[in-house]
Amino acid sequence: MAPQAAEKYFKHDLAVVETPHVGERTRIWAFAHILPGARIGADCNICDHTFIENDVTIGDRVTIKCGVQVWDGITLENDVFVGPNATFTNDPVPRSRHYIAREHRPQTLVKQGASIGANATILPGLTIGRQALVGAGAVVTHNVPDGAIVVGNPASIKGYIDTPVQKAAPALAPESEVLASKVKGVLLRRLPHAEDLRGSLSFGEIGAHVPFPVRRYFVVYGVAGKEVRGEHAHRNLHQFLVCLHGSCHIVVDDGKTREEYALDHPTIGLYVPPMIWSTQYKHAEDTVLLVLASEPYDASEYIRDYSEFLRLTQQAP
Repeated sequence: MAPQAAEKYFKHDLAVVETPHVGERTRIWAFAHILPGARIGADCNICDHTFIENDVTIGDRVTIKCGVQVWDGITLENDVFVGPNATFTNDPVPRSRHYIAREHRPQTLVKQGASIGANATILPGLTIGRQALVGAGAVVTHNVPDGAIVVGNPASIKGYIDTPVQKAAPALAPESEVLASKVKGVLLRRLPHAEDLRGSLSFGEIGAHVPFPVRRYFVVYGVAGKEVRGEHAHRNLHQFLVCLHGSCHIVVDDGKTREEYALDHPTIGLYVPPMIWSTQYKHAEDTVLLVLASEPYDASEYIRDYSEFLRLTQQAP
């Protein structure tokens, strides 16, 4: 069971490795079978009873635990972990002896640093985001955002990696009007309000409370609790968010720091400046979220790819 002389990787005597494309220091254990077209990076750990098909690309430092099958059309980027007996699928309508041509085959991408728990199932054609965590036994039916933690069947977002949730109202002391987030430029603001026998009133003034001229507003409502909105940044647009009814969670990310706020009261507003990645999720059934914006709608304003967002924030002075 010595390392292969030519390839400089370890192959157990009971493993079958047909591909010549295996990186240095990779370890392939008993009863693993890798077909000729697969490409395996360096420093990987391919455990017992793993099967890897032809049209598969596996990056560096990937761990694939026992009992996993990696089918055609699947890419695992660097530093991915796949737990025992996790199941990938690559045919949306499985039929016996039915071959899908490569150009029509769904492509599944597991991005850098993501982890997939034991016995999880990944439906075909999905993307699992960077550093995302798929819980054990989860059935993933939709794309998973970068850094998200998903659990259940069907899988839904439970939280985000290394992002503690802050309840917005307690985060602001009673005497405090503004709390600066650790995320660059983001502000949590307490809005003035009045209460009497007739009811309650909360308000905000442009300039005094909303720090930009408002040229557009929109209202988000009727969102199913498991749905995720946002997942983008704006190049030049400023936004101010107030949860008028119900509750929802807002994740803000400047490319270096991420924080999450639970907005659950109409006297709390969250200011989100340009070049902040923002995600809204965990909507209560009756949530009504008001968003004030500094500009009319412009599709070119949106950055919808997190990798592009990171690249642009790294270039910023």
